[in-house]
Amino acid sequence: MALGSMFCVQLGLAASVSLVDDIGAGGAAWLRLFWAGVILLVLVRPRRSDFTPEALRSSAALGVVIAAVTLLFMEAVARLPLGTASALEFLGPLGVAVARGHGDLRRWALLAAVGVLALTQPWSGAADPAGVGFALAAAACWAAYILLTQRVGDQVTGIRGLAVSMPVAGLVATLVAGPTAFGRLTPEIWVYGVGLAVLLPVVPFALEMLALKRLSTAAFGTLMSLEPAFALLIGLVALHQVPGVLGAVGVLCVVLAGIGAERHGARAVPPMTPG
Repeated sequence: MALGSMFCVQLGLAASVSLVDDIGAGGAAWLRLFWAGVILLVLVRPRRSDFTPEALRSSAALGVVIAAVTLLFMEAVARLPLGTASALEFLGPLGVAVARGHGDLRRWALLAAVGVLALTQPWSGAADPAGVGFALAAAACWAAYILLTQRVGDQVTGIRGLAVSMPVAGLVATLVAGPTAFGRLTPEIWVYGVGLAVLLPVVPFALEMLALKRLSTAAFGTLMSLEPAFALLIGLVALHQVPGVLGAVGVLCVVLAGIGAERHGARAVPPMTPG
């Protein structure tokens, strides 16, 4: 599930790049979140009785974090190669893996960190500073997203929590980025946004919530080290962003770390979800 999520995320991001010229980075993020909120409300139809007060608060907080990570990361992708932006954003899950992990998981996290350094090559100074800043801010939000997603998944049956979180994310994104994009929308862009919303974030975020019912946050955070590799591959195929030798070394490191995390990261006793 986590691997399927990563593939959808990177493919959706690559498809979103073409929207940046039309409605801006913030507008592209907003359009996806707007339609994702509508789709999940219609399909899942969450009811107030499905939630305890704590679960409702957690779901709303997750929505705010989803909006933040989506908006910030699109700004990073507008300024950096997809593989570089994803590698920097991965520092968030890596931080979760190190903070929550132990033994083998921490060693896999260290290997993943080496891969991230090889992918980003911060010593070269070639990366756009604003893009790096947006990616690092997105990394912090992604760490919060992992923790909140597991909490919501444990508190609410299925993906009902996401059916509250995503409309909240759409509302926050509308307030922040919607006004700058409204005047630039066309019927074709509206329709394109529906497809993008399914690809990212509806399918991957639902898969991640289900995956976090079965994996510890430490294992999940390290498993996300595969995402920069996916990003590098999608960037090469779809956007013609060719990596160098160090980029290939970085991919190898994060792939090995991801495999190791998956083998050692099952949750010992997944909590029962309230009915």
